[in-house]
Amino acid sequence: MPRADGRANDELRPVSLNTGYSKHAEGSCLVEIGDTVVICTASVLNEVPRFLAGSHRGWVTAEYGMLPRAGTERTSRGRIQTSGRTAEIQRLIGRSLRAVVDLDALGERAVTLDCDVIQADGGTRTAAVTGAYVALVEALHRLKEQGVFTKIPTFDSVAAASVGVVSGDVLLDLNYAEDSMAAVDMNVVMTGGGKFVEVQGTAEGLPFDRDRLNEMLDLAGRGMKQLSAAQQRALEEAGL
Repeated sequence: MPRADGRANDELRPVSLNTGYSKHAEGSCLVEIGDTVVICTASVLNEVPRFLAGSHRGWVTAEYGMLPRAGTERTSRGRIQTSGRTAEIQRLIGRSLRAVVDLDALGERAVTLDCDVIQADGGTRTAAVTGAYVALVEALHRLKEQGVFTKIPTFDSVAAASVGVVSGDVLLDLNYAEDSMAAVDMNVVMTGGGKFVEVQGTAEGLPFDRDRLNEMLDLAGRGMKQLSAAQQRALEEAGL
């Protein structure tokens, strides 16, 4: 099907990752994917949750929220903060980042990634994962410069993208209009090395078969290579 913005079915929206966006945070990234805009900040504390006290292991977690007018209508801050969707996305971001961080090497310190959606047009959780990784690396680089460790304690990069079936076609990186009419909606989190961290897929209409699943995962993998390259470029341009 022709896409409203003229993209090919396997084409990402324009991607922009800007590091050092926040003056005070140890790490930050403003991520723009099409008309979806998220500010990700990384904050480091020299303490860990109680269940890790004395373990000599670190922790990486995330908080997520949308500004009241990030979407087409205003949503009250209270509803955003207490929604089940918000909690689900926070857990997804945290799991995604912990999958690529050496928590033992991090030591007893915690890094919190705050992901705040400034403008939403589909794919806010995938944009948050992609930008949060960049903010995290910037924060870890600052700790390395302070002599906390000799190398940044990450195993790989991590990014996320959406795929879906719209009018019978498999599409990469759905915007809001496409997502709202998708028969299948899927969010895929992968490492830069091509390993899966998480796959969230739902048939909103008819069930899908294994061949269609493989088609969606392959398309997500191609998009992930582009996102990983964009992350690497942003970090290299920042000297990280």
